Amino acid sequence: PILYSYFRSSCSWRVRIALALKGISYDQVPVNLVKDGGQQFSAEFKALNPMHQVPTLKIDGITLSQSLAIIQYLEDTQPNPRLLPQDPKKRAQVRMIADHIASGIQPLQNLGVLKKIGEKKTEWAQNCITSGFQALEQTLQHTAGRYCVGDEVSMADLCLVPQVFNAQRFEVDMKPYPTITRINKALLELEAFKVSHPSQQPDTPAELRA
Repeated sequence: PILYSYFRSSCSWRVRIALALKGISYDQVPVNLVKDGGQQFSAEFKALNPMHQVPTLKIDGITLSQSLAIIQYLEDTQPNPRLLPQDPKKRAQVRMIADHIASGIQPLQNLGVLKKIGEKKTEWAQNCITSGFQALEQTLQHTAGRYCVGDEVSMADLCLVPQVFNAQRFEVDMKPYPTITRINKALLELEAFKVSHPSQQPDTPAELRA
């Protein structure tokens, strides 16, 4: 497999965690979203992903984009360890939380949107994340065990950790979100989350390496 990724892309990080958890080795091709006006806009990359987005994964003779679709494919083809619970209610809760983050928070504060916002981008990002986290904290109080849904790592957790990283980058006050903070801390102790971290990637700038 070949993963087209950017070290700080939260969507790419979700997929890196899934690959690490499932023990799938892969080659990584960095796509710098900032350099040269954004390498994702090159004709070469557009041929791979017409949406000009990372992650993009070449695997099993197909090319996939959209992080949750990629994770679902990995789940279908490499079911262990499971990232979606067998219980239908828990599975629905996992998907609900993953969508809450992947559709309801992350796209509002991604690079493309912030470029258009301009000078007030930090304030905008903080507002988007804060309103999303207020709802997420309330949801997690009903679903969480050790992790987002019960005590097993799921697709919801793969979305949570990169979003908390974004929140910290934009200096969001995390004190009002004790459940999010507790789960994030527990997940960051797991090896798959460590090796996939933005500070550990081939394209991580030297000053941001752990």
